[in-house]
Amino acid sequence: MSAIADGETPLVFVTVGTDHHRFDRLVDWVDRWIVAHDGSPVEFLVQTGTSIRPRYAQSTDYLAYADMEATMRRAAAVVSHGGPGSIMLSCYCGKKPTVVPRSSALGEHVDNHQLVFTRRLAAEGEILLAESEDEFGRLLDEALAGGATDGAMDGSAQVAQSVRAFQRLVGDLMSPSG
Repeated sequence: MSAIADGETPLVFVTVGTDHHRFDRLVDWVDRWIVAHDGSPVEFLVQTGTSIRPRYAQSTDYLAYADMEATMRRAAAVVSHGGPGSIMLSCYCGKKPTVVPRSSALGEHVDNHQLVFTRRLAAEGEILLAESEDEFGRLLDEALAGGATDGAMDGSAQVAQSVRAFQRLVGDLMSPSG
């Protein structure tokens, strides 16, 4: 399943979520990728929340749910913070997201639950995990070259299965032995 039609400029949709903590690191990574790929015919839309605005990409503070879903469906690649809602929506839209978890050490969140959660999802093959800028760049390059970003659960018939899988993973992470 191709996210873009022949001749159409590929879209990368990036979401930092709605948390009040800034996630400037991810926005900076996007800007540096764009500069490093100067001249590449790629369009970016970054949902910034409270984070800085990118210098080289289109951005919006927030998108309504329907707009976010439509944008994810159109995107050639989806990049997300490590929040379950954004990850699940991406999977629902048929995209395997590249996920950059927020770091509490960098003031991006209150703890490292996104790191624990996303490592588990990556081990299950549900997401592509980028814990470094190099990994982010490599995964984005692969996604835009037609890599394995499509094929996540798509459509309402599989939503219940996806929700159960996420509930199980979160439950496992929250258990005393997890």
